[in-house]
Amino acid sequence: MSSRRIFLQQSAALGAGAIAGAPLRGLVRKGFPEVRTPVSLRRFRSPAIEETILRMARVIRDPEISWLFGNCFPNTLDTTVNYQLKDGKPDTFVITGDIQAMWLRDSSAQVWPYLPFTGSDPRLKDLVAGVINRQTACILIDPYANAFNEGPTGSPWDKDLTAMKPELHERKWELDSLCYPIRLAHGYWKQTGDSAPFSSEWRQAMRLVVATMKEQQRFSGPGPYRFGRVTSWSTDTVPGDGFGNPIHPDGLIVSVFRPSDDATIFPFLVPSNYFAIVSLRQLAGMSIALHSDHAFADTCLELSLQVETALKKQAVVDHPDLGRILAYEVDGYGNRLYMDDSNVPSLLALPYLEALGLEDPLYQQTRKFIFSSFNPYFFSGKYASGSGSPHTLDHKVWPLSIILRAMTSRSAPEISQCLTMLKRTHAGTGFMHESFNPDNPSEYTRKWFAWANTLFGEMILKLHREQPGLLAGSIF
Repeated sequence: MSSRRIFLQQSAALGAGAIAGAPLRGLVRKGFPEVRTPVSLRRFRSPAIEETILRMARVIRDPEISWLFGNCFPNTLDTTVNYQLKDGKPDTFVITGDIQAMWLRDSSAQVWPYLPFTGSDPRLKDLVAGVINRQTACILIDPYANAFNEGPTGSPWDKDLTAMKPELHERKWELDSLCYPIRLAHGYWKQTGDSAPFSSEWRQAMRLVVATMKEQQRFSGPGPYRFGRVTSWSTDTVPGDGFGNPIHPDGLIVSVFRPSDDATIFPFLVPSNYFAIVSLRQLAGMSIALHSDHAFADTCLELSLQVETALKKQAVVDHPDLGRILAYEVDGYGNRLYMDDSNVPSLLALPYLEALGLEDPLYQQTRKFIFSSFNPYFFSGKYASGSGSPHTLDHKVWPLSIILRAMTSRSAPEISQCLTMLKRTHAGTGFMHESFNPDNPSEYTRKWFAWANTLFGEMILKLHREQPGLLAGSIF
């Protein structure tokens, strides 16, 4: 089973604050305990982020939401980053939390919400540049790997039936793993104007990204990647002799695994292909603006158009009860999977990733499906409702899905409902978790899951920008 799932069985695991040795110190915000890692044990300190926490404490009327924001938003910096200079350049290794490895996806998502603050905090800017530099090095080691060690230390998965290297923690081919570094690079460039991370090595890595995507369109056969694992957990290994179930090539890109690290059923993962369109177009723009590389930009745009054309043909389907919606997975033969998974990219998160407009009728109809009984991974209970994932089996809601529901809504009552559910389900810890039982939130997985924590902070800041009266009021 996956390294993430191993943690689900470790009932004595430490919490996000305690993981760095933090005791429960004092009482803050009207009786809520101090659970954030003590200053002396924090991995990185940003004055801009600290000022934001204090500023938001004056804005957020609800003391529990204010407390959660103060704990969650800095959690990535407090507990997961190792920042240094390497060969004179910033280098930042970012663990996902309870697992001492760096996922390309998680590391991008964990630092993404800090981008708006890089202009006022040069060290924070360097830290994010260091993530880009480290991701460049990782992609050059192996573009098919999803998670990396800090050095060539080996892995508990070195017996997997794939081409493992000592620098790899895990080698699951997930299309989104190559999209997230582009998103972070593009966001960093737009925010800072700094071109330093976009060196010849970065350009080489980006060419490898595009070559890998084209390879996994599989017009000329399955390509070199295959994966197997000796396990009784079916989603941790791959059918079809390690290549996945059959596909009919039509321009889409195969993703053998989902962003949950679970194997796909139909290998064309629709949300990840939408994400790829956005990423390829961002990469094309950067290639022209930074390097005047029109030929490579044309290659990116051509690939994005192939994917877009195929999605319109393959991914838009007629649900027997809900009409025209997006499938979660397809295979090019006409088969489709009706579900959504909480891990991003998801169907729910497409507007968040700028892949579809929030008011797009296709998205809105798909959103109705996601929050209905027709989605087999939508769960409801006494304290919350939301999407889960096969990764955590039955009747487990993910905070990621509740957070993204709020971030893809303009309805104050719906957002208020999401905030209330998040308040009611952190089980007194002051942090977000991977998943929880909606009838008993004290049954949860992953006390230390930095992506969910930082995304919660991003949500609060987005609400403050777009609906400031909601946080300042008392509607929840």
